Amino acid sequence: MSGSKPTQLTPFSAAFAGALGGCFSNAVVYPLDVVKTRIQASAGGSKSRRHKLSMMAVFMKILKEEGIGGFYRGFGATMLNTFSMQYAYFFFYSFVRTSYIKRLTAKLPRGSKAPPLSTAAELLLGAVAGALAQIFTIPVSVIATRQQVGSPEKRAHKARRALKTSDIESSESSDSDSETKVEEKYDDSFIGVAKEIIEEEGVGGLWLGIKPGLVLTVNPAITYGMYERVKTMVMVAQAQAGDTSGKMSPWISFFVGAVSKSLATIVTYPYIMAKVRIQARTADAEEAKEEHLPKPHPHEYHHTQFKHTGALDILGRVWKKEGFLGWYQGMGAQIFKAVLSQALLFLSKEQFEAWTLAFSVFLWTLRQSTSV
Repeated sequence: MSGSKPTQLTPFSAAFAGALGGCFSNAVVYPLDVVKTRIQASAGGSKSRRHKLSMMAVFMKILKEEGIGGFYRGFGATMLNTFSMQYAYFFFYSFVRTSYIKRLTAKLPRGSKAPPLSTAAELLLGAVAGALAQIFTIPVSVIATRQQVGSPEKRAHKARRALKTSDIESSESSDSDSETKVEEKYDDSFIGVAKEIIEEEGVGGLWLGIKPGLVLTVNPAITYGMYERVKTMVMVAQAQAGDTSGKMSPWISFFVGAVSKSLATIVTYPYIMAKVRIQARTADAEEAKEEHLPKPHPHEYHHTQFKHTGALDILGRVWKKEGFLGWYQGMGAQIFKAVLSQALLFLSKEQFEAWTLAFSVFLWTLRQSTSV
């Protein structure tokens, strides 16, 4: 049987449309993504150091040292991560939400409509969907973060070369050959970074940051919960004004999406920063430096005697060194990128859904014609 003509998106189709929208929005703002990741992965410290970590300062540093290509480090992995994460999230969210609404409807008299979901229900469903998506997609996120930040060894060599002291300058000449070898040997491709992580930290290294990642499932939950609530209010207001289209205008969608994502980002930002430092492995080097211990050898990371710094440990150390503001280092870049990306996603999501539905109808028509 060919089935009936599709009139609405299935969970798979809705997930595909959402993933395409996510890739589109993130591709537009990708250079900002690289900038904010570099800021988050770096330690703060003095006022002059924090100034060097401003969005514009990091942007110009990347442009000067790496050129335009530096803004697209890890682009492929990030797009794969975005697509897989958005697909998984939209699929699980659509599936869980539809199942929940069906259960509510089943308890009502026949023909009755399920009442609008409460904010608490929206948040819970979003959190469940986000947790499931994180578990399946975080390895790609770890690889993408490592690619954006770059090799720790290469960053260390560049930092040493940037210092203007005579001692460092004299040591550079003797270490130049080894530095060149490190840069030549380092493979920053998707497969190369994945192999490096597995060799140095074991397969578990691909799931670095899973704990803060699960905590951060409240981010999309807050975003979509807020979005759905505001959208419902807008729909009611439009209906009272005589607009029965049942849709928000693109600019209203953009504004609602921006407000929703801003709130979610502000609430969850400290954990976002901690997660990046865990995945980039900069937190481990910082801890070793503070304790005056030698930096752990790469192959020690997956041994039982070495434990990665946890999110709470990172936040505690940042609090002691920099105070409350240290928790929000790079938030300007994060919120600018996240809000713009999320707003573009909400703005384009309905268009991608319309195209996906049209494609589903086309496939259905094609099957019908071939079955005759």
